[in-house]
Amino acid sequence: MPITSYKNVGITAMAACVPKRVIDNYNYGLDLWSKQEIKKIVDKIGVYERRFADEKTCSSDLCFFAAEKTIADNNINRDDIELLVFLSQTSDYRMPSTSILLQDRLKLSKSTLAFDVNLGCSGFIPVLNIVYAMMEKRGFRKALILDGETNSKVYSAKDRREAFIFGDAGVAAIVERKEKFGASYFSNNSDGSRGDLIMIPAGGYRNRSSIETLTEKIVDEYGNVRSDEQGTMNGNDVFNFVIEEVPKDIRNLLGTVGENVENLDYYVFHQANMFINKYLIKKMNLNPEKIPWTISKYGNTASVSIPLTIVSELKGKLSGTHRLLLNAFGVGMAWSTAIVPFVDCKISDIVEI
Repeated sequence: MPITSYKNVGITAMAACVPKRVIDNYNYGLDLWSKQEIKKIVDKIGVYERRFADEKTCSSDLCFFAAEKTIADNNINRDDIELLVFLSQTSDYRMPSTSILLQDRLKLSKSTLAFDVNLGCSGFIPVLNIVYAMMEKRGFRKALILDGETNSKVYSAKDRREAFIFGDAGVAAIVERKEKFGASYFSNNSDGSRGDLIMIPAGGYRNRSSIETLTEKIVDEYGNVRSDEQGTMNGNDVFNFVIEEVPKDIRNLLGTVGENVENLDYYVFHQANMFINKYLIKKMNLNPEKIPWTISKYGNTASVSIPLTIVSELKGKLSGTHRLLLNAFGVGMAWSTAIVPFVDCKISDIVEI
């Protein structure tokens, strides 16, 4: 598990955008399951509300409005943004890259380097790693990270294993080089042998779209229904993976850099579901008062969940210097941990569209 470190790079401003449409999970899927079944699922995963984008709204739209908010609130000169990275597994098109379309839509300079990163729930931390490395070594003035997902369009509403978990959101983060930030540390890991634990089996180029892949079908003895172009997840094996790998990675990073977890100000976890996260916290013996949550009101927003939780729950709490432990895991399988300083980070109010 290699550890990478960077100095004097950090996030100076953040904003988030969520859809206006609120999904009440207790009243979702009543045409398919009983109130008792739904309550049992919802209470276990801890997702009581979510936000769903409409048919015409994409991840890029949520990111666009988040970016416009942070640019306006912080009087950012668009010509100073020289690097744009768009993180998503629900991009606008197979080609071109959504990041390049956003460069034009945001009226950034044509000299801006823009590219997409296709990573799932763990993705925000590796993208921070990439951007911090580029900022430190290549001399960009400002970078803009856009992280958006519309997973409501990915998972079947007729499959109770995933129907109540995922929500939609977008986040924008401005990254700059400033000496005040000090050191950041990252641990990023991958295990493709577990790639089938979370997957959309068809619709790519290995198993291309067809009438058959788009047709909904009963997929198990419990009557769950989805097509091969909707997401599937092996919950039990994902749980086993998380409790095996995540605590080990956190301890490895802390031990390698000589840090005591009690000295860190906040622990921001991927908002997978409350059952998994509570188990992790208990196993790691972490102070619950240092752990912000958004799972109950936004659901699992995949890669967006860490930055959305920071914007939603830590606004007004990051004046001065604070050090955060970030941890995320998901599709791949992939998992990442980071220790990053936040110094006077300016967080905007959440935008709804």
